[in-house]
Amino acid sequence: MRYRQLGSSDLHVSEISLGSWLTYGLGVDDSSARACLDRAFELGINFIDTANIYAKGSAEAFLGRALKGRDRSSYILATKLYFAMTDSDRGLSAAQIYKQIDASLERLQTDYVDLYQCHRYDKHTPLEETMHALSDVVRQGKARYIGFSEWKAEQIAAALAIPGVEKFVSSQPQYSTLWREPEEEVFPLCAANGIGQIVWSPLAQGVLTGKYLPGQPPPADSRAAHPEMSEYWRDYLRSDAALTTVQDLRPIAARLDLTMGQLALAWVLRLPEVSSAIVGASRPEQLDENAGASGVILPQDALDDIDGVLAPLLATIKGTQPLTN
Repeated sequence: MRYRQLGSSDLHVSEISLGSWLTYGLGVDDSSARACLDRAFELGINFIDTANIYAKGSAEAFLGRALKGRDRSSYILATKLYFAMTDSDRGLSAAQIYKQIDASLERLQTDYVDLYQCHRYDKHTPLEETMHALSDVVRQGKARYIGFSEWKAEQIAAALAIPGVEKFVSSQPQYSTLWREPEEEVFPLCAANGIGQIVWSPLAQGVLTGKYLPGQPPPADSRAAHPEMSEYWRDYLRSDAALTTVQDLRPIAARLDLTMGQLALAWVLRLPEVSSAIVGASRPEQLDENAGASGVILPQDALDDIDGVLAPLLATIKGTQPLTN
């Protein structure tokens, strides 16, 4: 496993990290989830990402139980807040930040998180209030660093311009060969300001592994076949056109002696701006495969071929056209 510095922080995160969206505390039983977590550590994965909203706190609670007794300095733990935990608890107000960090720490059974992230931008709370409250959390020792997920470039720039507050060190955007929107504005702005990228859905919810075939139902043990884990399945990934096109990547992976999933992960890690790619796992062997993407350098001809295969599909998906700079 290779490691990369996360933005301007002193955190060095594994190139492959373990997420818990729609899996732990929800669609994957505790025994299987513990097996995945143990295997992640064996493989050198040191970055664990969660959020208070994942399974309405159950993902954090699982991690609190599963990580108990493990050397706290041996892993990097990140969580998030924003989405509604109750009818009245949501957003990034100072009151919510103070309340939700304490609740997350209690569920996680730890005194601090390494990274506390705004899960989305809160248009209903003054940005200055949010940034000062996040800074309080850091200065109180409850979080080492702060980050955000899915913020627009202008929102990031506005936060960076506020004096006297802690600065963001991480961004968590959706990013894959099929979703490239952050490349145009978010990545350059972040790179210029010491903010690293921790990308989610680099496998496009499993589509880029090639396991979903056009005209066929999803495998019975897959996330797409699960009544709860498939809830957020994106329509543009369901189409036969998308699934057929993805299969055309298989020869590229084969000539590089990579699996389809490893090809997709190596593609997002080709950029130095990307500190880590978050993957989910319901079985330990999935992590074995994904970890194999760390350190893989894709040759330029493979990158060109990937773009050639995907270009017609990307043209139909807003925000995903390959850059031509």
